[in-house]
Amino acid sequence: VSSIEIKPVDADGDAQRVRIARNEQNAWAVELPLEAEADQGLAEAAATQISALQVVSPIDGDLDVFGLDNPAYIITIGFADGTPALAGGTGEKHTLEIGDSTPTNSGYYVRVDKTKMMITGLSGIDSLLQLGYFPPYLNTPTPTPLPATETLVPPTETREASTPEATVTPTP
Repeated sequence: VSSIEIKPVDADGDAQRVRIARNEQNAWAVELPLEAEADQGLAEAAATQISALQVVSPIDGDLDVFGLDNPAYIITIGFADGTPALAGGTGEKHTLEIGDSTPTNSGYYVRVDKTKMMITGLSGIDSLLQLGYFPPYLNTPTPTPLPATETLVPPTETREASTPEATVTPTP
């Protein structure tokens, strides 16, 4: 695996588009949402997870029945030259469209390269989707400070001296 991109199709959630890829030194780097050095262990674990995805069973039917007509996520996986890919070739890219979870919540409906539909194990896909929520940054990026802006504060009302103060009456 030479690159992994997790793209949420519905941008209303907290997930973001994340892409990690191997650089010239064959080390993982985060390319999206911010370019940064990647935690090699977390990135390699994600790459390993791809080859360990468990296919529960192939499926046939209408895309809308499985949530694949409007998938929640699209995972694009790049393979380096000389590395066997899902379809038996090398140097290829493959897409996994992630649809609904199964009624038993034990897997996801997935379509590979817009052709083959299957049910995959829940934990494998969930661990890949975590990249969308927690990109594998080696160090947390430090935000750049915004320039100071003038904030206008409205005047506050002052309390008049003749305002009676509350008194406390002890209870017997």
